[in-house]
Amino acid sequence: MGSSGGTTLDWCLIAAADSSWLVWTVTVFINILKVAVGLGLVIFVHELGHFVVAKLSGVKCEKFYLGFDIGGLKLAKFTWGETEYGIGILPLGGYVKMLGQEDNPAKLREEIERAKAAESRQKSRGPADGGSLESASAGAAKNPGNPGPSSSPSDEPIDLETAEQALYDPRSYLAKSVPTRMAIISAGVIMNVIFAFLFAIGAYGIGVQQLAPVVGAVTPGDGAWQAGVEVGDRILQIGDERIHTFVDLRVAVSLGDTQDGLKLLIERLGRSKPFWVVAEAKKSGLAPTVGIGSPMTTVLRRELAAYPGSPAAGAKPDFQPGDRIVAIEGEPVHEYAGIYTHLARHPEKPLRVTVQRSVSPDGPGKAAHGKVEQLEIEIAPAPMRQLGLVMEMGPVAGIQAQSPAAEAKLQAGDVVVEFDGKPVGDPMTFPDRLRKLAFEEDRVRLTVRRGNERLEIGVPLRRVDCYDSFVLPDSPVSVPALGLVYTVSNRVAAVLPGSPSEKAGIKRGDVVDRVTIVPPSADQLRQDGFGEILDKISLDPVVADLKPHKYQWPAVMELLQLALPGSGIQVQLASGRSLPVETIEAEDWFNPDRGLLFEAYEIPRRAESLADAVHLGTSETIGALTMVFRTVQRLLDQQVSVKALSGPVGIAQMAYDSAAKGTGELLIFLTVLSANLAVLNFLPIPVLDGGHLVFLAYEGITGRPPNERVQLGLTYAGLLLLLTLMVWVLGLDIGLISRD
Repeated sequence: MGSSGGTTLDWCLIAAADSSWLVWTVTVFINILKVAVGLGLVIFVHELGHFVVAKLSGVKCEKFYLGFDIGGLKLAKFTWGETEYGIGILPLGGYVKMLGQEDNPAKLREEIERAKAAESRQKSRGPADGGSLESASAGAAKNPGNPGPSSSPSDEPIDLETAEQALYDPRSYLAKSVPTRMAIISAGVIMNVIFAFLFAIGAYGIGVQQLAPVVGAVTPGDGAWQAGVEVGDRILQIGDERIHTFVDLRVAVSLGDTQDGLKLLIERLGRSKPFWVVAEAKKSGLAPTVGIGSPMTTVLRRELAAYPGSPAAGAKPDFQPGDRIVAIEGEPVHEYAGIYTHLARHPEKPLRVTVQRSVSPDGPGKAAHGKVEQLEIEIAPAPMRQLGLVMEMGPVAGIQAQSPAAEAKLQAGDVVVEFDGKPVGDPMTFPDRLRKLAFEEDRVRLTVRRGNERLEIGVPLRRVDCYDSFVLPDSPVSVPALGLVYTVSNRVAAVLPGSPSEKAGIKRGDVVDRVTIVPPSADQLRQDGFGEILDKISLDPVVADLKPHKYQWPAVMELLQLALPGSGIQVQLASGRSLPVETIEAEDWFNPDRGLLFEAYEIPRRAESLADAVHLGTSETIGALTMVFRTVQRLLDQQVSVKALSGPVGIAQMAYDSAAKGTGELLIFLTVLSANLAVLNFLPIPVLDGGHLVFLAYEGITGRPPNERVQLGLTYAGLLLLLTLMVWVLGLDIGLISRD
């Protein structure tokens, strides 16, 4: 082809790269624009509610702003009629400034009565009597010590030249009746509710992709695990609440009544009828959980099909993004649960995987339509990576319902020291050894230490096709063959001879305080052939801190399996020594998860008619409104931590993520946001709309405004509360306050 051919190819590659960058830039810009319009619309409709009702009530509106023009700074403004419209520099809300509106109670004492009296005098005298607003204002200005028969002098001098018109003008907010002012104040909230409903109707009219309420993984030891929930189970109901999506599941768990456990109605493949289980909620995090991971499909992830350095990533021919797994070992699979079962069944053997691939001129997996081909790919086993450390066995932390361990009456707190007369050995490999034993024996004899006693207990062994794929930092070790979990200490019980840890100088009895995994540099990864996936992986060091028990040893082992090739491992001991340690591969212990990455299991929800859209929109809006009330309730009773809150940065990030998924998803987010704004503004906190309504209700009942000092104190208290909350959520958003 010659040098000219090479140059042509280079230019083609550069053009393709430029085209990809341009598409990415345009997509990001469009998503940001959608977010700006969406968030702006939520604020706009709230302020529009105040504005429209005020105008209909005859109140003069001097300003209508999106954002706050702090110090007079604004992005844009124009005047139309008597109102100045603009966009303020601080995008944290908006406001409508009405004539006579004053949020400082120190200047409001008896102003409402004075405004009403002035309006009454003007109406009674009329033009024939020479009465006018100007003359009333002038009279008051000439004799400020005697403002009128129904008013008493103010303790503070008021700038009458600028205030009299606002206070006495019939178009003043203060001159209006209590019901009228209540209508003006509540209009913003009502508009947010209306538009939440319209957003939801629009979302279901367009169509929304939402996570299915299917179990994708179960955390060992958590409530769902103890109740016997399995991968592939579909959650139909929690208590009296029907579950349609995975988000419904999360909300029902975190905001539900967890006092006596959560009742889950489960549909399981192979069972003729749904059945109920009771799962205890774990309350140690930001919100209650039961340990259920999000669902997956049989389609490989479109960004990255396999984890770098895993057997799946090294398989030939390559797995491609968008491949659909249709069979394993010749047996058809239709759901992720089938793949999970095959992965768990024989982790020590090679696995034949049949994939269905869509081929187009743009390359494999690039198009949804085109020629479809099937090919078989073999994945090698994945030896477990380890440091050569054997840690001390900890006590049993949980027993699974209707398990062999429950049948044998093992208890939490028991410590397994022997099985079949042999030392238990490495607690991390113990589950795999029992898995293999279950194919040869029906029972195992365990020696356990219970308090000061040493007991021998015969326990049945069950053959299982599952493994722990959802290990959290504080997760214990699960033994599926027995149906129990136990903790593992960070104290070294033994060091494997000739292992990297022995060479590094780690000894029996040492305590590991921290393990740090440092990925290789980007340049090193490019040299090793991983350059094209650099934008899809993180190169930040991972620190597993065991000293405050944030991490347990099982999570450290899980992190080692996910470490990129060439990563450095640093082990810090309680003695203060920090030692570099390499990983080695186990000879007879294999990781069932061979590195395949799967797409999330999403279900399309689209209305079939306008009536259906209204029905779905109504349900979504009511759910969003009640969710806010339930969240506030759970914050007050401390079931949900205040560290779970998000501020402007977090809201903007969530909005962008929703926009990136699609317009329907963004509209659902705006439904929730608009409902949030409605309910939070309606809370009886001074400075918010709800606080103003409380003051107005008091005035309507008693016939006079609240005491100035009381109103002033409550208003400052409300303002302090809101400012404190704003500082708190901003601190959480930008990481100044830890969510741990």
